[in-house]
Amino acid sequence: MNLIHDFVTLLFPLTCLACGNNLYKNEQIICTSCLMHLPKTNFHLDPENLAVKIFWGRVRIEAATAQYFYRKGGKVQHLIHQMKYNGHKEVGILLGEIYGSILKDSDLFNSIDKIIPIPLHKSKLKKRGFNQAEMFAEGLSNAMKVEMDNKTVLRTVATSTQTKKSRYKRWENVSEIFEVAKPGEISGKHILLVDDVITTGATMEACIQAIQKIPDVRISVAAMAYAAQ
Repeated sequence: MNLIHDFVTLLFPLTCLACGNNLYKNEQIICTSCLMHLPKTNFHLDPENLAVKIFWGRVRIEAATAQYFYRKGGKVQHLIHQMKYNGHKEVGILLGEIYGSILKDSDLFNSIDKIIPIPLHKSKLKKRGFNQAEMFAEGLSNAMKVEMDNKTVLRTVATSTQTKKSRYKRWENVSEIFEVAKPGEISGKHILLVDDVITTGATMEACIQAIQKIPDVRISVAAMAYAAQ
């Protein structure tokens, strides 16, 4: 089987989805060099990091973090594009597993009871075929040994893309578009709300406002990337 594998990869070499270079035999999806040099935020070590400051004065959260810094033209943007538009779901799962192995030992995130990805509207989910935030949440769930729940929080309104909108327009675009279908599933729990990229935080804020209507819920947030404004 190894000979067959070696022959196939010789004819059709697997490439790193971040840099495009050929992967070595022991590498999968992203090469070791890229994994080592992707711009890590280390926000999980700082309770007053840039991600959490986005939500100050807007909604109450326990903690916020993002795995990497998002820069236009950078490898993190390329990876998210590969996942979101080219169907490489494995990118989100892998990065989630890597970050989950870190967050499970963090004082800020080791009490999470349930992981909830920001939901897509059913029309966009049908068109895209999967929810990129759910892929990241699945990886986090695998590593943290915490349930991933994609049924309790729903997106009830299909919105236009947030790209190029101002902070206010982003908030206006997502205001009151989420609802909690099964309040009993999250009452009294510490929820980790997950998205692919935190930019202005408008989508997260709208979802948090819907979840906070449920009694005794604590909410933290996590994303694959933080895009500075």
